[in-house]
Amino acid sequence: MKNPIGRIIATEKVPTTMDKFTFWTDADLKLHAFDIVKIKHIDDSYSFGVIENISHITDAQSFLTSFISSDYGDVTVDEPTLRVGMNYVEASVSYNSKNLYTPVHNNAPVYLASADEIIMALGLDKIQNPLVCGSLKMYEGTSEEITLPVNLNSKFILGPEGAHLNISGISGLASKTSYAMFLMKAVQEQYLKMPVDSEESVAFVIFNVKGKDLMAIHSPNDFKDDSEGEKERVYQEYKDLGLSTEPFKKVKYFIPYSSNSSAKQSTYLPKEDIEEYIREGQLQKFKYSYEDDKESLEMLFADVDDSQQTMEAIISKIIDTTDPDFGGGQVNTWEGFREKVDELSQKSQTQGRGTQRTSNEISVLSWRKFKRIVNKATKNDDMFANRADSSRHECRLADAIKHISNNDVYVIDVAKLPEDKQAFVFGDAVRTIYNLKLGEYDGENGINPPSRIIVFIDELNKYASKDTPKSSPILREILDVTERGRSLGVVLFGAEQFRSNIHQRVTGNCSTHAYGRTNSIETSTKDYGSLPSTYKNMLTRLEQGDYLIQNPIFRSLLKIRFPKPIYKQFKK
Repeated sequence: MKNPIGRIIATEKVPTTMDKFTFWTDADLKLHAFDIVKIKHIDDSYSFGVIENISHITDAQSFLTSFISSDYGDVTVDEPTLRVGMNYVEASVSYNSKNLYTPVHNNAPVYLASADEIIMALGLDKIQNPLVCGSLKMYEGTSEEITLPVNLNSKFILGPEGAHLNISGISGLASKTSYAMFLMKAVQEQYLKMPVDSEESVAFVIFNVKGKDLMAIHSPNDFKDDSEGEKERVYQEYKDLGLSTEPFKKVKYFIPYSSNSSAKQSTYLPKEDIEEYIREGQLQKFKYSYEDDKESLEMLFADVDDSQQTMEAIISKIIDTTDPDFGGGQVNTWEGFREKVDELSQKSQTQGRGTQRTSNEISVLSWRKFKRIVNKATKNDDMFANRADSSRHECRLADAIKHISNNDVYVIDVAKLPEDKQAFVFGDAVRTIYNLKLGEYDGENGINPPSRIIVFIDELNKYASKDTPKSSPILREILDVTERGRSLGVVLFGAEQFRSNIHQRVTGNCSTHAYGRTNSIETSTKDYGSLPSTYKNMLTRLEQGDYLIQNPIFRSLLKIRFPKPIYKQFKK
């Protein structure tokens, strides 16, 4: 056994407990928060603890003592008398080798843990269905430094034991998208290795919300702008974690339709890339037709406070094919629909018997509000057009999603759409996925959904914030997914800058949480109340690629690292 690094301190005012202990150690010894130490305990057992805080103390009675001993404040004078100093370390108990959780005794020796002991102390040695989620370093910067892969139980992130992942952190430095993509790559590789006849299968639906960030995830990262040797180093990190160095497989891209004559393209992807993807059979342009997609119109009203449910009532009339206001189901184009809405938004309508009234008690003002919203969204937009022509690489997005199969990765590009249309596409897709797993399309040909579908969306605050109207149809869909999706096999990977802004029923139903770098204002909110103060402070200075991970199977919060993306990066 290695030499001890310190001894337990138990005083009248600061006793050791079943959960906490303190030990002294040399002032120059390098230790960090999250490092694991072991303590010799009763019955030849060992207790293990996770370092939470480190303080330095001397025998000076007050600050004034040090001031006086330096010749009353002369900063050039060294103290004539050497002060006795030490570090004392506060730690929380994570495990005991014989399940003896009585408090550790005063003066018990404290040691650094070995790699195997660290794995045991954190509960990483008994993980079933392992899925790699990163690596951790212990005793960093010392000769005792240890790097270990970290696995979590895939059934606690993909179901059925637990599901859903929430990632938070400030823009850029927190690498939220990169971490979500790293986890999804690990998931895809795990499922690609499964037998063909396995009952377990997975697919991915990813929304690209920033530029063209995720529009080449099937292509390898060339590392052109990185330092020399970076590629080899990153590749080695993937190999050390048991992952391949290849990008995503079975990727298909979906971009909003825009005609060749349109002056404004609906995607940031260059035309030459679009043409190449089409030649490779990897890209389709999606459209929405009135006949097929009028039921999704409510998604345009996600940010509209509809406490009186008038917008909902109008949409119900539109969906009702027998309603005389919409020609008894005869309206079948967006243009005809807008004309009918325009007619109903007039101050009065002359009905068949010559009476003057507003349509079925819905006020003219409500019709006008409805008209403004739908005209802004659907008018002069190629995406809202006639039915898709598959011979021209066009599709109805919902139909494409219905036919998603094992290990497919669907990337839906909404980056260049305005927020209301982003919400429309996202809401329509999530509803389709949820209904697909409910079995609503089982009677159609070629429907064979995988047992798990992972949906990833960045900027979750746009759709599920605490300020989102309760009537929002998209919020309802997200709540359905987080509260009931686990049993159906619909898994949400959501990311946002500020966790405190997300609806509590969404974060509360996520089994795994990843905390990236954020600011002190955010960490002062009650969403971070369960974290020790040292960990909160660490969140304000985490490096890019570092996350604090919380999962039911981990005995404590873990600080992990993950490697750079292995797929093509578009430089800003």
